Amino acid sequence: MSKHKKLKVGITCGDINGIGVEVILKALSDSRIYQHCTPIIYASQELVKHQKHELKLEGFHFHSIESAENADANKVNVLNVWKEEINLEFGLSTSTGGEYAFKSLKAAVEDIASTKIDVLVTAPINKKNIQSEEFNFPGHTEFLAAYANEENPLMILVHNNLRVAVATGHIPVEEITSHLTSDLILTKLRVFAKSLTQDFGIHRPKIAVFGLNPHNGDAGLMGDQESKIISPAISNAKEEGILAFGPFAADGFFGSPNRNSFDGILAMYHDQGLAPFKALAFEEGVNFTAGLPIVRTSPDHGVAFDIAGKGIASETSFRQAILAACDIANERMHYREISSNPLSVSK
Repeated sequence: MSKHKKLKVGITCGDINGIGVEVILKALSDSRIYQHCTPIIYASQELVKHQKHELKLEGFHFHSIESAENADANKVNVLNVWKEEINLEFGLSTSTGGEYAFKSLKAAVEDIASTKIDVLVTAPINKKNIQSEEFNFPGHTEFLAAYANEENPLMILVHNNLRVAVATGHIPVEEITSHLTSDLILTKLRVFAKSLTQDFGIHRPKIAVFGLNPHNGDAGLMGDQESKIISPAISNAKEEGILAFGPFAADGFFGSPNRNSFDGILAMYHDQGLAPFKALAFEEGVNFTAGLPIVRTSPDHGVAFDIAGKGIASETSFRQAILAACDIANERMHYREISSNPLSVSK
């Protein structure tokens, strides 16, 4: 296997009135991160200077560039997506916050599409104020999937050996049952199994699948999706060689030792999977979008308007998102190498 190169990590600034730039600068203040990657922040040098001053990060230095191709491999790079000064209003959802969040995202996505950067790490956006003619999506996941013409992205929350994916993502709770089909669950299981193999290096991963209703529907007393939709999807997955098991009642699963028997968990909807995940790993979890031709991660938190501008936001999840993006990209390269060489010995 060839030696892994030092990866260029494109970092979007997120909503400028949230904690995005704060956690980015704090995470990149640890120079050890340059051993793994070359970070490139998509924003402006004036914005970064302002935040550096506000956070009193006197030892933080960066290199201002106009193109990712000019990035210094041993420094924090700030790619100037815009030159104008911006009025910051920490803690407020404004149209300006959404506008510049999208400018940063668009520039970074165009660069990763043209291979000027290797991986993408996105700071949190406000899903309401970013809406426009160019961004009409529930979040990053859907935008990136549409940009890449991929129909089946999969949100996976990752912390060490805990990996939780969701069959239905950013949709209202009242619409879950209308979206949930056997075909959808089977498709998500395919994407999940492939990602666990190529992105995490797990041979023949085992996936636990949750039921939808309390107590798995109690034999139909509280719903029949388990027997009519979820169990058939699991059976079809097994016929394809996917090691899927369940459905399991979601309420007690995370507290059970049984959780450690699986490499991944597929929840049926957003909060069913993310609420317990964040209770277990809130400041260290990473959001990874599987099913895309690129590697994209983000921290497992939002814009946190309530603490924005106060200098108290934790950078741990963002640092983990950077490291996870590099690990996944390297694992994917390794997978491609051994897949293309029949004489290679798999892990």
